Amino acid sequence: MPVSMTALCDDLAAESAELRAVLAGLSESDWRRETPAEGWTVLDQVSHLAYFDDVALRSATDPDAFTAEKAAMDAEGGVSPDTIAARFRSMSGAEMLAWFDEARTRLIDGFRDLDPKTRVPWFGPPMAVASSLTARIMETWAHGQDVFDTVGAVHPPSERLRHVAHIGVGARAFSYLAHGLEMPDVPIRVELTAPDGSSWTWGPGDAADRISGPAEDFALLITQRRHRDDLALEVVGDAATEWVRIGQAFAGEPGTGRKPR
Repeated sequence: MPVSMTALCDDLAAESAELRAVLAGLSESDWRRETPAEGWTVLDQVSHLAYFDDVALRSATDPDAFTAEKAAMDAEGGVSPDTIAARFRSMSGAEMLAWFDEARTRLIDGFRDLDPKTRVPWFGPPMAVASSLTARIMETWAHGQDVFDTVGAVHPPSERLRHVAHIGVGARAFSYLAHGLEMPDVPIRVELTAPDGSSWTWGPGDAADRISGPAEDFALLITQRRHRDDLALEVVGDAATEWVRIGQAFAGEPGTGRKPR
């Protein structure tokens, strides 16, 4: 079935609306609360989303400008999420929410009519436009999870978790590259239980190495929002065990993960 940019945009809009509903009720002090990501406040989580929304749109609509911007970052040691977050800490919560709204609207409007197969540059390997938008859904869900955890709000699982799991599975090779490791030539079967009870699968059905369990738990694992010990995932085989240890759905340097709860 062809990828629908309209469906992806609608899913991103729905994920954004859930996060925004929480952000809209925060006080200024809430925006400054520390999240589970060490050194990052709620404000930092949202500035990360807004900033990379603008960058993702630029990579898709003006790849030469994006490439020049990335080259300048590389000359200074590479992209640093911490440095980017620090740049916007003088903004108020209201200003940050307005930026997030504007950046997200620009991104969705700009991506709706693009060819999903068009390749665009990024900080990791180049990717198709559809994958770029899927990555924005994943990032929104993951950074949103940190916000939900911080303020004690419920982050209800939805069918959009499939996007998070899909990009996580697709990033297996990158996870090894980010850690300077060679990926073993061993297929892994991923079998996840969706929020509605149906099954989502990736990889050959006869693979000896397997990961199975709730889709939400796999999403928490592959975005490094929970430690492996806190998740109801069954992991079988050496290759699957290694991937669980280093897996990350996001581009950039290896993530530090989370400590067991």
